[in-house]
Amino acid sequence: MVKISDFFIKANAVSNILDEDYQKVGTLIDTIDAISRIAYQSLYVIDYNRQNFLYVSNNPLFLCGHTAQEVHEMGYSYYTDFVPEDEQIMLTEINKAGFDFFEKLPVEERIKCTISYDFHLISGKKKTLVNHNLTPILLTEEGKIWLAACIVSQSSHPSQGNVILRIIDQPVSYEYSLINHHWKENVRIALSEKERDILLLSAQGYSMNEIADLLCISPATVKFHRGNVFEKLQVNNITEALTFATNYKLL
Repeated sequence: MVKISDFFIKANAVSNILDEDYQKVGTLIDTIDAISRIAYQSLYVIDYNRQNFLYVSNNPLFLCGHTAQEVHEMGYSYYTDFVPEDEQIMLTEINKAGFDFFEKLPVEERIKCTISYDFHLISGKKKTLVNHNLTPILLTEEGKIWLAACIVSQSSHPSQGNVILRIIDQPVSYEYSLINHHWKENVRIALSEKERDILLLSAQGYSMNEIADLLCISPATVKFHRGNVFEKLQVNNITEALTFATNYKLL
């Protein structure tokens, strides 16, 4: 059985954060709250100093039938209560592998990292596969993560895992194998400008014919580019493509 302390290891230990430091981040948390409400995103903030959650949004995807305040008060016991036991072990491995990777990076690159992974949440009899996309938002003077924001969305994959670490502006990404227990470097998926435009317009609710008119191309050309996107992302439809592209920062 995983314990809460299993998530807090030497690599993510933080100290010397004062009460006045928390007062200074109040505006940041207010901004995050506004963004989560405007975008209707499920989002929470991890506090590695207090080993708890600093903020939890009201979006129901992450709440498993509870209020945001209740999940906020649960903190890391949320994972032990609502994640399958075998996947709790997986989360502790991802946690250790991610922080080991993070510590090897130059300090100036650490704030540019994002790591995503999929696991199930259990709410009553319902089991939902979600994607967690975690990004550092505040580092200590020593380059440790103090606060990290995690966006929760529906997974575009059929099963848990799918651990990908990205660094902004780098042409490669890093995939962690839960079988071989190591990171593998991959060339990042690259979308063409036209493919990005089509995805962005699709996200805004435009039909293929409307996108064709806006981009001054034929519907057949829109269909061709969408097919290329589906092949690159290995998805079956536009909904899955938009979920994948959002989760993996392709837009």
